[in-house]
Amino acid sequence: MDDIPREPPARAIQNGMVGVGAVLVFDGKGGVVRHEPDSEKPAVPARGFKLVCGNSKSPEFKVWLKAELGVFNADLLTVPSTRSRCTVIDDKAMIVLRVARPGAEPEDIGRQLLALWIEKGRVIIASELNILDFLGLAKWESSHHAPMSPADLVARLGLRAADRLEPLVERLGDRLDEIEESLIVQNTSRVQGKLSHLRRTLISFRRLVWPQRDVLNTLEIEDLSHFTTRDRLRLREASARSARLGDELQSLSERAVLVHEQIIDARAEQMNRTMLILAAVTVVFMPLTLLTGALGMNVAGIPFADDPHAFWTVCAALFLLSLGIIWWMRGRRWL
Repeated sequence: MDDIPREPPARAIQNGMVGVGAVLVFDGKGGVVRHEPDSEKPAVPARGFKLVCGNSKSPEFKVWLKAELGVFNADLLTVPSTRSRCTVIDDKAMIVLRVARPGAEPEDIGRQLLALWIEKGRVIIASELNILDFLGLAKWESSHHAPMSPADLVARLGLRAADRLEPLVERLGDRLDEIEESLIVQNTSRVQGKLSHLRRTLISFRRLVWPQRDVLNTLEIEDLSHFTTRDRLRLREASARSARLGDELQSLSERAVLVHEQIIDARAEQMNRTMLILAAVTVVFMPLTLLTGALGMNVAGIPFADDPHAFWTVCAALFLLSLGIIWWMRGRRWL
């Protein structure tokens, strides 16, 4: 039963995740029209551009990429990458973004790669992500508010990626607040483990956000002839959004460090208090031990050896001596 090939979901076929992908034509005025990949090549308006998006693991899409871009550039788009990057080749650019999976938990972001090939009049997206749902194509078609240029499309992709990360960052902030409250109220030993796990998650998020910002900054400052001033402003806005997320993650990391230092200080204070009590007990009992050891020697001439009340007299003297030592240490502010 497991060897029988399964029919792909209808939504995946509709959104271009099976086969050679989906083709969208933007008119540069906010409008967008979808064309079937096997139909005739659509005419692209002078101010518009064409978007081709497909599944990076689809064999048909890979063949199409190699025919359009060459083997080397096609491999750049489809080979998995570990970090976001931006590469400019002549008047074209290839960028890789990383997007959090929908419904992901902070511990498992489930990053998905989004590789784009940008040139004048055309954008190619290769990803396992459902691009049309991610972009919100239905909303663009109804509101007539689609991207007006390839750079505008990239900027919106960057903003959508930040939108998916923002609620996760807020949840991490809430968890840090809970750790601080539990530290104040309970001061349990489990706080240290929760805090360590949170700090690792914050580091993972920062590795995702900061390269994203650098990618958008690099694309903005590169000298691509088909980028207008408005395009660069849009890219700068998307980069600033990623930078704000990075700053918030940085502040959360600093707060986590302060909480960690607070836990260490609390443990050090507890240890100092314990050592102070042990030292005080040692100071009190050291002379008492000396006296009882001297009186317990099995030699002749021990004072009060024949006195029947000597034991209680010595006990009372030792008790008074211990009270005197405690009073002396409190006078020295050692206790």
